[in-house]
Amino acid sequence: MATAQIFVLFIVFSTTLAEDFKLKYKQASKPVRLFTEEELKRYDGSEEELPIYMAVKGVVFDVTKGKEFYGKDAPYNALVGKDSTRAVAKMSLDPADLTSDTTGLSEEQLKSLDGVFEGTYKTKYPIVGYTASRILNEDGSPNQDFKPEGQPHFQIKDEF
Repeated sequence: MATAQIFVLFIVFSTTLAEDFKLKYKQASKPVRLFTEEELKRYDGSEEELPIYMAVKGVVFDVTKGKEFYGKDAPYNALVGKDSTRAVAKMSLDPADLTSDTTGLSEEQLKSLDGVFEGTYKTKYPIVGYTASRILNEDGSPNQDFKPEGQPHFQIKDEF
């Protein structure tokens, strides 16, 4: 299953690169991987020996260096170990907002999301992967309709 997920990720990114010759390759410090919801939960700051991961807009960031904010018992610990896109957009820690669902967000909230995504997470924290829900169907099969560049408020060009 993990091999299939990595293969799907490779195909999606290869197709994207082939379609856009303007992309610049930026070497990752660690291999980028695909995270299921269950896998991401392990990196919630509760285990001292594991890094702390958080996803925004389907992009998984290593926020370990911000342990004082995201670690166990820290003020923003509720955001880690999951895709917290909605919570970041709304600047909320409400458990109902700790999801990747952006349905019904206002234009102002979506602009805020983009600003925090670009200005905080992408500039401060290394990208370590992507959430499986971005490129796989619920049954684990490849989502043929997924086009990273076509996702609202998601710019795949900047990730490479």
